[in-house]
Amino acid sequence: MTEESAKPASSPSAESAAPPPAPENAAAPAAPAAGRTASRLSPWLLLGLVVVGLFAWQWFETRLRLVETQQELARRLAESDLAAKESRLLAKQAQDQVTALQTRLGELDARLAESQSQQAALENLYQDLARNRDEWALSEIEQGVTLAAQQLQLAGNVQGAVMALQAADARLGASPLPHYIGLRKAFGRDLDRLKAVPQIDLPGMSVRLESVVTAIDALPLAIDVRPRAESAPPTAAAPDAPAWQLALLDAWNEMKGLVRIQRFDRDEPVLLAPGQVFFLRENLKLRLLSARLAMLARDQWTFRNELKAAQALLERHFDVRDKSVQTAVGALRQLGGSELGIELPTLNESLSAIRSFRATREREPRGGRK
Repeated sequence: MTEESAKPASSPSAESAAPPPAPENAAAPAAPAAGRTASRLSPWLLLGLVVVGLFAWQWFETRLRLVETQQELARRLAESDLAAKESRLLAKQAQDQVTALQTRLGELDARLAESQSQQAALENLYQDLARNRDEWALSEIEQGVTLAAQQLQLAGNVQGAVMALQAADARLGASPLPHYIGLRKAFGRDLDRLKAVPQIDLPGMSVRLESVVTAIDALPLAIDVRPRAESAPPTAAAPDAPAWQLALLDAWNEMKGLVRIQRFDRDEPVLLAPGQVFFLRENLKLRLLSARLAMLARDQWTFRNELKAAQALLERHFDVRDKSVQTAVGALRQLGGSELGIELPTLNESLSAIRSFRATREREPRGGRK
């Protein structure tokens, strides 16, 4: 009894000690489940990495394009600023030239005012002269010769001075008195010097300059010229050529029409904005007007320099193959060869003779005048 009762008591302890090996048997099926989960996650992980890589590449490429766009925008803004600065510089130069021309016109007005004041003084003197007919005639002759001398000095009017001396000589020649012979000899010597001066057609030159100024607005620019396409004969294939050869020749003829080779025998024309084209034409007009003023003032150096500058502008910015541009350039070149720096004679001998004659007559007693 005691042995049988002891056996059942020991069996529960044996059963309670048996369960610990059970977790080893349960871990065996868990390993395949983890492997299946990893095998399921690997494609998705790879796909995620690819998507992330694509997004990163797309972001990098977009960043590069954005940087290039910013650089191009900065370059174009810099070019626009440079063009604006050049336009302002041209405008300032044009304004300076206008100011210089206005200054020169002011000087000419001052000289004209001085001439008019001298003429007024001569008229007042003319009214104060004696009623003697000879003195009256001498005053008129002196006034005419003085005005001719001023025109000769200011405008180089040689023909006006010749006409004034001839009229004075004719008036003295109509007098029967012999004491005018000395005056007529002085007039004759001044006339000989004036007639020896080479004749310059200032009115004709002024008209030619005015015609060039008028034609400036219609002159074509070099940047507006398009070369004419020369049609080359297409390459012909043999009548019995295969179809693939005919197709190849047709493609070749079409490709040749896309390519054009052009030769420039001079520098590339300068690209100008519409506002710069306006200032270019106005600057050219100012150059020619300045040359015209220099011509009237017989300023040889300024006249030739202004014509050279205008000719350089025409040859650089305008189409020199155009007939009107060639005509303008030829006119400026011919005008630039004109000689304005001619030393003009003065009428000082005639004026001195008149004043000496009048002073001598004033010192004579009234009874001695005949």
